[in-house]
Amino acid sequence: MWNEHCSYKSSKVWLRTLPTSGPRVIQGPGENAGVVDIGDGLAVVFKMESHNHPSFIEPYQGAGTGVGGILRDVFTMGARPIAALNALRFGNCHHPRTRQLLAGVVAGIGGYGNSFGVPTVGGSIGFHGRYNGNILVNAMAVGLAKTDEIFYAAAAGVGRSIVYLGSKTGRDGIHGATMASAEFGADAEEKRPTVQVGDPFAEKLLLEACLEIMQAGCVVAIQDMGAAGLTCSAVEMGAKGDLGVELNLDAVPCRETGMSAYEMMLSESQERMLMVIADGKEAEAEAIFKKWGLDFAVVGKTTDTLRFVVKHKGVVEADLPIKELGDEAPEYYRPFNETPPRPVLTPADVPTSVTLADALEQMLSSPDLCSKRWVWE
Repeated sequence: MWNEHCSYKSSKVWLRTLPTSGPRVIQGPGENAGVVDIGDGLAVVFKMESHNHPSFIEPYQGAGTGVGGILRDVFTMGARPIAALNALRFGNCHHPRTRQLLAGVVAGIGGYGNSFGVPTVGGSIGFHGRYNGNILVNAMAVGLAKTDEIFYAAAAGVGRSIVYLGSKTGRDGIHGATMASAEFGADAEEKRPTVQVGDPFAEKLLLEACLEIMQAGCVVAIQDMGAAGLTCSAVEMGAKGDLGVELNLDAVPCRETGMSAYEMMLSESQERMLMVIADGKEAEAEAIFKKWGLDFAVVGKTTDTLRFVVKHKGVVEADLPIKELGDEAPEYYRPFNETPPRPVLTPADVPTSVTLADALEQMLSSPDLCSKRWVWE
């Protein structure tokens, strides 16, 4: 969990300088999504996340699974998603790859959101040559929940069952978190297999099933499987709750045969959740998930050892301290140079031979300023 994409080890020192608390803030940083009290017993739950590298390699799936990931973060907290937004930055509009990247990203965002049933209500798009080598794809989701029905990721209670929920595990997305923290070179196209493949219709079923088991009182803790898949979700739940986790990979639902423990633990197959279930609720929760046509499998238990233990076919594949994995990633204070202040310019200081009419024409024809109706129509 010390990967840059998972731990934010280079940016945490700066993120802590931002205001994150207030009388209306129910949940700040540290959970799947932020929660703010909006009155009348309701809260808005929101999350924004980048999916830059995957979208550069495979625009449609990269952008689509970016939307899917933040939608899961929102309904993992117990909220029903109501809106999606995005902020996109591409390279020079005349660059040979820009048209393909733009078309794929826009289609991926719209395709996932529309199929899932949540409208994209706003967005921002811009172009600059600095993005030729790696685009910026920020996706945001907003949901609505009751203030007294918020769900968290911290595991609680020793000996409780840990349940795998949702779609089956495949080999897609392995090393996706590593790829998201890497620099790109000429081999970027070779990393296409690390991009996850989304199924928005399965995610819609997962949403309804999760909200139903939450209402039934089945959930002690819940975490979606995002970066680093089963590994990260299990470690985060245990570390946040000061508990150990023991997993039995023989019980993991797989859609491909012969998957190794390594592949199962690092797969980033989409539309999956991990849950610590309330005592005696296994049968009720399983019936709900079977009704929605989704997998439900008890894959482990919580322990008091503070160890992360993974077993497969009778062999202990991993036995590691869970707090060090989940909570104690190093933080870097990297050297930097302050940008010198720019001189203040007045219009009279800028020499130009362009007439006002020419300037207006250039502004209206700029891809950053022109109408963006073609994006959403």
